[in-house]
Amino acid sequence: MPADLINLRRARKQRDRAAREEQAAANRVKFGRTKAERQQTAAIDHLDRRRLDAQKIDAPANPAKPDDDPGRTR
Repeated sequence: MPADLINLRRARKQRDRAAREEQAAANRVKFGRTKAERQQTAAIDHLDRRRLDAQKIDAPANPAKPDDDPGRTR
């Protein structure tokens, strides 16, 4: 019984075609959004950044350095 013969060139091309199709499908998901969807995502990101910034603790305007302590002697 002879084994099934395959053309290696055809098999390689078929494999490469399948890989390109998978990459194209991933790109469609990643980049294939409508303008409204992109704007909505941008608005949500902006609100998240504003909420995070509102929770930040402000540093003092003029923090004292350890070397600037007047009561400290060297």
